[in-house]
Amino acid sequence: MKAEEFLKGRGAQYNPANPYLKQEYVAEHIEGLDEPMLSNTRTEFFTEHPKKIVNNVDSPDLGLAYSMNPYQGCEHGCIYCYARNSHQYWGFGAGLDFERKIIVKENAPEVLARQLENPNWKVMPIMLAGNTDCYQPIEAKKKLTRRMLEVLLQYRHPVSIITKNALILRDLDLLQELNKLDLVHINISITTLDEKLRQKLEPRTASAAKRLDVVKQLSAAGLDVNVMVAPIIPGLNDSEIPQIIKQAAEAGACSAAYTIVRLNGSIGPIFEDWIREAFPDKAEKVLKQIADCHGGKLSDSRFGTRMHGEGKFADTISKLFKMSKQKYMPNRSSRPYNLTHFCTKAGKQLGLF
Repeated sequence: MKAEEFLKGRGAQYNPANPYLKQEYVAEHIEGLDEPMLSNTRTEFFTEHPKKIVNNVDSPDLGLAYSMNPYQGCEHGCIYCYARNSHQYWGFGAGLDFERKIIVKENAPEVLARQLENPNWKVMPIMLAGNTDCYQPIEAKKKLTRRMLEVLLQYRHPVSIITKNALILRDLDLLQELNKLDLVHINISITTLDEKLRQKLEPRTASAAKRLDVVKQLSAAGLDVNVMVAPIIPGLNDSEIPQIIKQAAEAGACSAAYTIVRLNGSIGPIFEDWIREAFPDKAEKVLKQIADCHGGKLSDSRFGTRMHGEGKFADTISKLFKMSKQKYMPNRSSRPYNLTHFCTKAGKQLGLF
């Protein structure tokens, strides 16, 4: 497939087999005028009403205790997204289905409030969201993320937000109120400054210029903004680390962090298919360097090494990141959370129910 024949606005170009399904439809033969099964169909939305929205994070690589996701699947279409594998649990594919079959958890704000009312609740920051982007396009209509922020503000509960969508600026009023109480950290993900690369790598996301503007506006409003230079894909975007940190610092970011891409489960074949079609001249080099960072494999589930990798390429990336951060963000850091404001009676007093 030639680059210009990519499915418009999609990252993945096919659906790999779902290991959790015993049977599924496949196109073994193209006959007559039959339309291809994997045509770029419109995005579909499915409603879910979970009994629980906040989940414990048991990874020693992460410092947060909880995460919550108002949506499953993500229309942003980032080819490298680790959340693709989780879409298979819902009976969908990790490829195209992840981008065009979005599960909407309509009762997420109400369930969040009920969980916070639990007398055994332990206050720790909640990551919004730890799996898919809570500000993906459907949020403009559903406003689940905004309603969840309203709940968190009413209960005075700390939250950490990560997104690559400019829609977060819509909720600046709530973010400022949370910030007054030291209850919010903002993380803006910037993977590349190369617009042509972004359009292939993460096709339905905001441009880097727009994300830097988000950093600038949030910082100007008094919020601490951390920039996630993530994921670093050796041989593809690692050379951009200094410039991303420089421009993020100029926009007002107070800190930066990074991860190296890892291609677990179905993400491996999806990514390999993508890069051989999008960048055939770079494919072997990129795949080889990714594997070099993870003990010779594209996938890596080892705690302690999976996020930043190991080996010569990982070491080079680590040094480049540290030097860039020291040069452009010296003596900058985020304010700590204040966990003392939490109040279970706040929601009822303010008419949440």
